This record gives sequence, C-alpha cells and structure tokens, in this order.
Amino acid sequence: MKHRLTPLFDSIKKGKIALALAVLSLTWGYTWVLAKQGLAYAPPFAFAAERCAGGALSLLVALQLSGRRLTLVAPLQTLGIGLTQVAGFMIFQTWALVEGGPGKTAVLIFTMPIWTLLLAWSLLGERVRGKQWLAAASTLIGLLLIIAPWDMHASLFSKFLGLMAALCWASGTILIKRLRAVTPVDLLTLTTWQMILGALPLVLLALVVPEPATQWTPAYVGILFFMSVISTAMCWWLWIYILDRAPAWEASLSVLGTPVVAILASRLTFGESFKGTEIAGILLIGAGLALLSFFGWVASRRNPALFTPKEMV
Repeated sequence: MKHRLTPLFDSIKKGKIALALAVLSLTWGYTWVLAKQGLAYAPPFAFAAERCAGGALSLLVALQLSGRRLTLVAPLQTLGIGLTQVAGFMIFQTWALVEGGPGKTAVLIFTMPIWTLLLAWSLLGERVRGKQWLAAASTLIGLLLIIAPWDMHASLFSKFLGLMAALCWASGTILIKRLRAVTPVDLLTLTTWQMILGALPLVLLALVVPEPATQWTPAYVGILFFMSVISTAMCWWLWIYILDRAPAWEASLSVLGTPVVAILASRLTFGESFKGTEIAGILLIGAGLALLSFFGWVASRRNPALFTPKEMV
C-alpha cells in the first residue's frame, strides 16, 4: 500500500517545493524594487539592520505562536550560517549598492548558483549528472547574459563586493545542508536563530557607521514591514525549507527565477526598456528551469523509491 501511494506523495512533495520556489522568486524579485525605494528613506546600513532586526522579531513571534521552543541546538554551526548567509550577505550586498549603484554590480550576487554548484560538488558530494548539465548550462548562460559582465561600467571594487555577497550566500547554503545532514533541528527555530545572530553585527555596524537618520514615514514603514516580515523572515524560512528537500545545486539554480522577476518588475515599475541580451537571458533561464523540472519528473517516474518523502521511509 505504501509503495502504491509513493507517486502521490512524491507529486505532493514536488508541488510544495515548486510552490515555495514560485513564492520565493516572486517575492525576492520584487524586493529589489522595494529596496531601491526604501533607500530613499533610510541610509544603506541602517536599512539592512532594520530589515533583519524586523525579520528576527517577526520570526520570534511566529515561533511563540507555533508553540515551539527557542532552543539553540548547534551554536557554532548556526552562528556560521548567521554570519555568512545573513550578516555577510547583507553587508556586502549593501556595500556593493553604495559603491556601484543598483545596476549590474548588485545582480552579481546571482552568481551564487555557480559557487554553490562548485562547493556542493567538492564538500557535499552532490553531482550534476547526465542531462542535468543541459539544464544547468541553459540557466547559467541565461544568467551570464543578464549580468552582461562585458558591459559593466561600475568600479572593480563594487564588482568584488557583489561577488563576495554571492560567496557568502553560497557558503551559508552549504553550511545549512551540512548541519541538516547530521543534526535534527526545527527549520523555523534554525531560521530564527540564523536571523538573530546575523542581525546583531548589522545593528552594530549601523550604530558605528555615520549615516543620516531614517525617515520614518508611513511609506517607509510599509516598505520595511514587507522587507522584514515577507522578504526576510518568511522567505529565508522558505529557502531553508527548499534546501532541506532538494540538492543544494538544484535549489540554487531554481532560485534563478528571482533575477528574472527583478528585471521585469524593475523595468515595468521605472519605465525602463528591455535589452536584447536580457530577453535572451530570461528565455534561457526559463528553459533551464523547465528542463530541470522535467528531468526531475522523469527521474522520479523511473526510480520512485529515490524520491520517497522522509516521513514515508
């Protein structure tokens, strides 16, 4: 009976992951537009600190409402995740925006899938196999066309900062996979501690670096609420949820829907025109994501036992 139900549970599982990825890409994609608008009311480092502090607070509320305990299971590993995936990522991302503006330099953080693929290969033993390379190549070439490194006029330093943000995100991704492989820890609790430990250096940085005061207008409060509760707290929890159920390299490639949404939202919101390379990149990323889903579906049909949900084993 259990084996007969396996395809059904597999479909439900994949449906949940697909929904989580769709929500993540749409939300994080539009976050770039809101971040640009939010920086009109708050200086960069204060904005990053307020966003992460608000995210940590909302996660604490969610933890309390769900009846879970705030238990720090793996202190050193969780600290490493918080410092890389939250503090390091936010610091380098914000610094890159300050040095090079919100153009192509900031989009360099979406080289994250490349670094994740390499790190997952060497540290986690995850392999891109067979036809999966076709999907990987399509998405990564599409990303390259969107970033267009041959047409970047920002300083070399700002490009370096963007790449450091990508490396921080990739490193945090690997640390989460390694922690979850050896230590049972509740996902919401892990996300909460990650956000708390990552927000502390950001708050300290905002206090130390001289910046203008934040303009606490109703518009900014609305932007900050979305950035803290939805884009930061909820989406980082969704990201860990996805990583817990898919290989790190596959999850990282799948999230490449984010820069596509970011470009579409930015162009439509600010009335900017599309470039031919951007359109080609969007199409290639879409094709790569479709191939990734198709190959996963074929593999699950051929070897359903490999895709049995954890609770069924």
